[in-house]
Amino acid sequence: MIRVLALLMLAACSAGTPHFRDLPATRVAVNGSVFDVRLRGDLAEAVRVNSQYAPRLGPIRDRAALAMAQVSGCPIADVLGDAAVTVGVLACDQKAADRLLMAAVTPTHYECIDFGTYKSGLDTGYEVFECTPY
Repeated sequence: MIRVLALLMLAACSAGTPHFRDLPATRVAVNGSVFDVRLRGDLAEAVRVNSQYAPRLGPIRDRAALAMAQVSGCPIADVLGDAAVTVGVLACDQKAADRLLMAAVTPTHYECIDFGTYKSGLDTGYEVFECTPY
């Protein structure tokens, strides 16, 4: 009974915010951070689901942007949030994304290697990427 309760509580942690709650999540790992990514319109949400000691937003923000880009197939114009939940603006239509940004931001380019799907136990698995700036 305790195991079931603990499993339900853990599942609720990655349920997503109200705007993204009913959408299916794609689990992606980028450089040691694991995210559940959901897409709705021109927005993407990345919920970090693994534990990390004292994560700072800077590195988590970059990893979340990479995860959202991998799932959506679009560049990410901007990312807001904290070390647990971030929301990104998708820039599939670059002209629309330019209107959303108040200042020009020089994007950092990354080269990502897809290491395939990680599976453990009953988990359905998730994509694992290792990304380095160039």
